[in-house]
Amino acid sequence: MSQPTSDARRLPNFPIAFFAMVMGLSGLTIAMDKAQHVFAIDLAFDLNLWMAGATASVFSLLLLIYLAKLAVYPRAVLEELRHPVKLNFFAAVSVSLLLLSIAFLPIAESISRPLWMTGASLHLLFTLYVISVWIHHEHFEVHHMNPAWFIPAVGNALVPVAGVPLGFVDVSWFFFSIGILLWGVLMTIIFYRLLFHAPIPERFMPTLFILVAPPAVGFIAYIKLVGQLDPAAMVLYFSALFLTLLLFAQARYFVRLRFFLSWWAYTFPLAAISIASMLMFEQGHGDPYRWIGAGLLAILTLVVFFLLLRTLYAVFRHRICVPGH
Repeated sequence: MSQPTSDARRLPNFPIAFFAMVMGLSGLTIAMDKAQHVFAIDLAFDLNLWMAGATASVFSLLLLIYLAKLAVYPRAVLEELRHPVKLNFFAAVSVSLLLLSIAFLPIAESISRPLWMTGASLHLLFTLYVISVWIHHEHFEVHHMNPAWFIPAVGNALVPVAGVPLGFVDVSWFFFSIGILLWGVLMTIIFYRLLFHAPIPERFMPTLFILVAPPAVGFIAYIKLVGQLDPAAMVLYFSALFLTLLLFAQARYFVRLRFFLSWWAYTFPLAAISIASMLMFEQGHGDPYRWIGAGLLAILTLVVFFLLLRTLYAVFRHRICVPGH
């Protein structure tokens, strides 16, 4: 008799953070496509199409479930919108659309364009809403701050990656400027929080990897906007590379963590720095960058497959979508 009750309680507890999974899968898809170009690999089958299609299917499934939650339990969605941490994961929906537009760009522009337009428009709305909440909040405290707050900022910097090839250059500069502005502000706050306040709770520790994403994505977007490598691009790339090394140096702390859905925060930043490294190679900076990108891609692939298995196990064991999780 208790099992149906447990199942009935899962939908209102379906977390918006699930969309971080789509970010990771999209990042892997885009990184695989970049690796095929960098290493001149011509596969007998269209791996990119299959991976993009699978990722789009996961996104569609998660979106349908969350829309069902919105229809049946609107109060639960409203609670997430008011939560100081969960609030920021709503931007993962629009970021997922932007990443899917990048993944589909070399496959079909007719698919990529509406995904980009929807994602960019939605992300601007999320950014305006989130910042308005930050400004007018009445209950946020310093310990609520964690790198998940970067998700709205990262999405803005991501817009030019598909926006420039699609012909939206001025719009891309607009979003890129927002992303760089927010990155500088939030980076200062997060280091203040890390250095002078209580440690980040265990379940949010994996979100530290999100620190890598803004400079890595910013580098990729900047190259799209200016078309060449310059000192500003070098600063962005090496900032991302330093943060990656810094986080790898903390590996002993990460391996001790229990599994949480926040583990998906490892994936997209790894994809971003992998793609950025391979892009450095394409910009004429030598073979080491190609192999740095390939090594990071290998780690990313293992992490994604491991997280897929752990997430499915947690879902079937009712350790996700439960009250208080």
